Amino acid sequence: MTENLFTSLSRYGVDAPGFVASTSALGAACTLAAAARPFRGRRAVAALGAGLLVQAGVYLHTTLHGKFRVWERELDALGLHGDERTLDLGCGRGMVLVGTARRLPRGRAVGVDLWASKDQSGNTPAATLANAVAAGVRDRVEVHTADITELPFPDADFDLVTSALVIHNIPTPAARLRAVDEALRVLRPGGRLLIADISPMARRYAAHLGAGAVRDLGPAYWYGGPWLPVSMLELRKEARGQDA
Repeated sequence: MTENLFTSLSRYGVDAPGFVASTSALGAACTLAAAARPFRGRRAVAALGAGLLVQAGVYLHTTLHGKFRVWERELDALGLHGDERTLDLGCGRGMVLVGTARRLPRGRAVGVDLWASKDQSGNTPAATLANAVAAGVRDRVEVHTADITELPFPDADFDLVTSALVIHNIPTPAARLRAVDEALRVLRPGGRLLIADISPMARRYAAHLGAGAVRDLGPAYWYGGPWLPVSMLELRKEARGQDA
């Protein structure tokens, strides 16, 4: 079920809250300054303020509503049987984790995160598990504190591995690619990998793996505007680690 704006804010928080807060504050400051009194460049400042406020509004729509609709569509398209074991990398407060668990009446949904509040407001294991309880899926959800560049799971342990706007937060290019390699390592032959990330990053992951298809996820997943779109890398792992 797609979350509404108020439910998603209270239960799932805001992505990169510092960014949207600073953008909103600067936009409001420019708008108020331009309205206070005439000065040279007033129109440019007013336009900048309006642009920043629109950007913040688009960003908030994505983080509180749009990404939920996109992931509901993506998870539905998988046609899960309901008994899979799945892993969500950087699960945060559980949007994808809980959404997957709803589709696993006989399966298990595992989430891992380092719980950084700068990446998502109110990001804690307790908040994630509370969301699982609220969704009625606590019995099939587990969370772990773990670095996604060194996953604490054996090879070929999961039928599905997902990640939503997480890997680009890793500081170095080499470490980001290690995370992608780890995602493929823990995926079973025949399993599927879904990584949503900033579009150039998603294409880089696909090039590194030499496998998979990358597709744009559309305006519902714009973080501020069309200059920051999100794409999905999707692949199915074969016995030799290549995509179908």
